Amino acid sequence: MYEYDEECVMTFLQNQGQLFDEPVAQTVPEAEAFLEDCMAVVLDTLEEVKDYFQENGADVEGLSLEELEESSEVFPLPNGQYLVVEG
Repeated sequence: MYEYDEECVMTFLQNQGQLFDEPVAQTVPEAEAFLEDCMAVVLDTLEEVKDYFQENGADVEGLSLEELEESSEVFPLPNGQYLVVEG
């Protein structure tokens, strides 16, 4: 099981509206549990994000890294990493 740091959980909690029409979590523990349940991943670079999507069968070949970063499933973290949440 992956442990999500506070920065990661708070980023998701504050920005979950980019992926979901209605909030899926109201509190930090709910957000952390949701991330664990959907097996969200934290990746270091956009290249790793692209590789992750390709390994999981997503067709991202024609997307630029900027377009990939703007995907609703990708949450840029303040430390420069990326949280990927598949809803």
